[in-house]
Amino acid sequence: MSSGAGGSAEPSGVKKSSKRPKYSRFTQQELPACKPILTPSWVILTFLVAGVVFIPLGVICLFASQGVVEIVDRYDTDCVPESSRANKVAYIQGQGDKMCNRTITVTKTMKHPVYVYYQLENYYQNHRRYVKSRNDAQLRSPKEERDVQTCAPEDNVDGQPIVPCGLVAWSLFNDTYQFSRNSQQLPVNKKDISWKSDRDSKFGKNVFPKNFQTGAPIGGGTLDPKKPLSEQEDLIVWMRTAALPIFRKLYGKIETDLNAGDTIMVLLENNYNTYSFNGEKKLVLSTTSWLGGRNDFLGVAYLTVGSICLFLAVTFSVLYLVKPRQLGDPSYLSWNRSPGG
Repeated sequence: MSSGAGGSAEPSGVKKSSKRPKYSRFTQQELPACKPILTPSWVILTFLVAGVVFIPLGVICLFASQGVVEIVDRYDTDCVPESSRANKVAYIQGQGDKMCNRTITVTKTMKHPVYVYYQLENYYQNHRRYVKSRNDAQLRSPKEERDVQTCAPEDNVDGQPIVPCGLVAWSLFNDTYQFSRNSQQLPVNKKDISWKSDRDSKFGKNVFPKNFQTGAPIGGGTLDPKKPLSEQEDLIVWMRTAALPIFRKLYGKIETDLNAGDTIMVLLENNYNTYSFNGEKKLVLSTTSWLGGRNDFLGVAYLTVGSICLFLAVTFSVLYLVKPRQLGDPSYLSWNRSPGG
């Protein structure tokens, strides 16, 4: 028999396919949920609490930061003889005497330990090629000493691998500082100036320098070939590269109080070349607080955010009192307003 007009009948037993998803309360977003309604009172209270909490925290952080005593002495230009200042690069690369005397006056009592830092500016340790020019496996294990593929151009000398290899180690900072007060030496403790995790995990106790700074050109400081890398803390500190072009690295600690009015004589050896890229070198003496070194950013940030929250709380309170409106008033909807506004 023929089918009726208007189309053919579908065979019985064939289900019509459907793209409708399987029902569940999760996919249909029907699970119980907290849906807070931000009433004016809640908004004002939230801003008020944030302001009341953040402003005292900012004041506390600023007081802690201001309590840190810090002395900064830039010496890169003054430690070059006037006759050589027209060509500082030639002077620093020459073989002449690089010793320099500096005088620092302590303006406020500095309780021990007094941390000694060197500060470099316009020095981009975060440059991609510089950061990649190292091999962390080689620093940990003597079995990896020949793996220098990532260390070019400081990878080998006459076919022998350099340990530690790479530009980061090659450019090790090598200015030195000696301190004295009233003709008495102030010893600088260079023990435990690096991270313990770095000494224990990243630098091997049985990895020793080999062929380091034996080729030309010489980049920076040398290493003691008889000491394992885990004990060469100046290198460990230097190898933790900085993220910004202005950075400080710990040189050592003076384990003696420095009194207000003390005159500290510094005998430094100006070896490190920052003149090729217009960099700056500074010597920093600093104490610390429970927040660390001197840094006003955290305190200023808390004060700024707290002040903004307090201002918004007051502003919203005035608006709510002067011109209140009923919550959920449908007359404020655009389609309920008259064309004239």
